[in-house]
Amino acid sequence: MADTKTFEDLKDLKDLAQGGTVAAEAALPEAKIDSLGRSYATGRRKNAIARVWIKRGSGKITVNGREFEDYFGRPVLRMVINQPFGAANRKDQYDVVCTVNGGGLSGQAGAVRHGISRALTLFEPELRKPLKAGGFLTRDSRAVERKKYGRAKARRSFQFSKR
Repeated sequence: MADTKTFEDLKDLKDLAQGGTVAAEAALPEAKIDSLGRSYATGRRKNAIARVWIKRGSGKITVNGREFEDYFGRPVLRMVINQPFGAANRKDQYDVVCTVNGGGLSGQAGAVRHGISRALTLFEPELRKPLKAGGFLTRDSRAVERKKYGRAKARRSFQFSKR
């Protein structure tokens, strides 16, 4: 009869349910920063993979050895990359160095955004909540549908002709 609970056990459980002193506050994980003061994360979107390193700085973003304004010509893509910093209220506080390959420019921008978000949570664990609420930590799993046999493309059929 080791499974039966005594009256004292039930009292402790009530204290726990009401947020009493028995409940311990959940501790944040420790920041993961290397010897050079950087945090590393990998971001993915469609077929693009981005390796991202962030460190404290003036807000300079480098993609594949080029300024990100040169690499991502469209303003929408630059806005996508800066979204995690806006959500975390950390504009122009971090330098970002990343290498990205695979996919097109839109997928690469999404991969860099995902990598920046993950690296921010490793650098400052308390930023996880606002980034998670903004949906920046979720990997966008949408990808191009494969082509099926007997079809012109993934879903498009060949033109029908009665004769």
